[in-house]
Amino acid sequence: MKKTHPSALQEKEGITPPENTSFSAIDRIKKFRKQNLNPRELAKKICNGNTIALSRAITLVESTNPEHTEKANEIITACLPKANKSIRIGITGVPGAGKSTFIESFGLHLTSLEKKVAVLAVDPSSSISKGSILGDKTRMEDLVRDRNAFIRPSPSGDSLGGVARKTRETIILCEACGFDTIIIETVGVGQSETAVHSMVDFFLLLKLAGAGDELQGIKRGIMEMADAIVINKADGDNLKPAKKARAEFARALHIYPPKESGWIPKALVASSINGSGIDDIWKLIEDYKENTFASGYFNTKRMEQQKFWFLQTIEERLKTNFYQNKTIKAALKEKEKALEAMEETPFKAANELLNLYYNL
Repeated sequence: MKKTHPSALQEKEGITPPENTSFSAIDRIKKFRKQNLNPRELAKKICNGNTIALSRAITLVESTNPEHTEKANEIITACLPKANKSIRIGITGVPGAGKSTFIESFGLHLTSLEKKVAVLAVDPSSSISKGSILGDKTRMEDLVRDRNAFIRPSPSGDSLGGVARKTRETIILCEACGFDTIIIETVGVGQSETAVHSMVDFFLLLKLAGAGDELQGIKRGIMEMADAIVINKADGDNLKPAKKARAEFARALHIYPPKESGWIPKALVASSINGSGIDDIWKLIEDYKENTFASGYFNTKRMEQQKFWFLQTIEERLKTNFYQNKTIKAALKEKEKALEAMEETPFKAANELLNLYYNL
């Protein structure tokens, strides 16, 4: 007798949702998104700790639509009185240093101490497709489910060093929403470290033992910016090399002149897997905050950063207005053709375009 096999087109039962799935919460999110809230209402909800409103406001902040920008500015202005009450921590390191795993372990430690943690993870955008994976919420599975944590991956776009164009404004919104610890993860390439350093209080550099970058790390620049260096993945067979690397970096840190803050950077080891060293890192950051508060440097640095971002915003707006101008767009195409035909130099073409813009 011929055997019969079930059809390949036969419908099978779906995957059973996890027990902790809250359909009522999903319904609330859907209803909230459908509401046409004005900026004042959104700001009020943010200041009351509503993270759905926070996400919605960040979307407006990141938008390039002029109408959205206007609404975002109104929300930020309304939230300012509740902002600036956090410690802002920048975390960088080369790809593969374990930044996401470290941030999850560090974030979970902080939430266990009843801290409210916001993670702003900048995801590198493709220079070809302009798309981003935005996978930090996937990599930080446990932290994303923590009620005291908020994770927002943002595409870097074409801004300086891959840092999201509106990260600075997003920090203000997160602080107004009640998050007392803001963590900013950089993509770890280009000049993103410089941009992040200009918006955080404490700058943490992750390193790996035996990765061949011990001497590279001694170069000026990134080492001068670091307030602490952590040799990550210090567990198992890596523990001994990690301790050796820590000693090498600790010696290297003494080469540099004292920081303006008076703070002496430290080198530590940590494991994101077993949690060792994580508490030491937090205690070090608390010591830094206490010392710089006492000296007045903490607030002085914040004010300097405000001025820096004020000037950066002017530069960005001028650049945007220039390239979005219809007359300039048309002239730009003509100049590009002239350059391709070797009829003009880049410098002469640029000067003529700028003169045209100034006389509009």
